[in-house]
Amino acid sequence: MNGRVTQEHALAKVLVDDVSVRFDGTLALDHLSLAVGRSEFVSIVGPSGSGKSTLFNVVSGLQRPTSGRVLLDGRDVTGETGHVGYMLQKDLLVPWRTVVDNIVLGAALTRGATRRDREEAAALATRYGLGEFLHHYPHALSGGMRQRVALMRTLALHTDVLLLDEPFGALDSQTRLDMQLWLLSVYEDLEVTILFVTHDVDEAILLADRVAVLSERPGRILADLPIPLERPRDLDVLTSAEFTELKREVLRLLHDRAPAVAP
Repeated sequence: MNGRVTQEHALAKVLVDDVSVRFDGTLALDHLSLAVGRSEFVSIVGPSGSGKSTLFNVVSGLQRPTSGRVLLDGRDVTGETGHVGYMLQKDLLVPWRTVVDNIVLGAALTRGATRRDREEAAALATRYGLGEFLHHYPHALSGGMRQRVALMRTLALHTDVLLLDEPFGALDSQTRLDMQLWLLSVYEDLEVTILFVTHDVDEAILLADRVAVLSERPGRILADLPIPLERPRDLDVLTSAEFTELKREVLRLLHDRAPAVAP
């Protein structure tokens, strides 16, 4: 895009418009643009140090870009926080708070959690498989269950844009696969827009409608690949010829280090 906002981009749920970020003379992101549609799931992959987390910090408002802007529903929110839900790899659950109390943490810290907040948290947890653990503390939960609580806490913020930064990266392979399938069910059930950072190419393709491939630092978009796999998805898609071809293309882009091109 490089600063030229078309009508399609203006109608995007999230628009990262020609963003560059420089830290102490080092360029982390270089004129990066990305448009994400309403209720779209976009995975972002790239080499270590390519600026994926920096991009999320810019979108969330935690980091103001050196140049460029971020639009949400067409409104400039550059440098403003509170518009998106942001979930990190570490679950960051508060050990002395129960599952319900962790889910309503956002409300508790901003305005005070109400009875309605707690009722909504309990309903959300029950809806997505945590109903038996509402009054358990984090130490009693498995890694996958802790990540579910962390995602419920993000959903409880009532934002319709979620930034998920390698949320399953610390889990063992079987638990990770279970969580991927669980996230698919949550996404297909809710009208949310998700940006998802991962180093796992299989995970990126399985979950997403599109995969954006970043270059080495400074981060630019090498390619923006549509994932034409029907939803709902299950494990069978991992062995399909179409999935294999998509994976081959993403891996080629990551390892060939081809020159960056506009999506």
